[in-house]
Amino acid sequence: MAKYKITIKKSAAKELEDIGKKDLRRIVKRIKSLAQNPRAKGCEKLSGQNRFRIRQGDYRIVYSIDDKDIIIDIVKIGHRREIYRL
Repeated sequence: MAKYKITIKKSAAKELEDIGKKDLRRIVKRIKSLAQNPRAKGCEKLSGQNRFRIRQGDYRIVYSIDDKDIIIDIVKIGHRREIYRL
């Protein structure tokens, strides 16, 4: 399987700034793991969208997958209570 390139939208990168160090390390590790397997165990396709969601603790990472160009685009990172306000 090819390794996917990971891109992060500016708005998602800004959301990372408000996350504590401990959680941030785990989130970054989880995002990096998507490069190897973007449809890892626990990911869910969001209904009505071409996006996926994966959990990391109390946080959710929303991303899209472009299999043709082998790119994962991180769209949103937020606390579980805030992520559903998309």
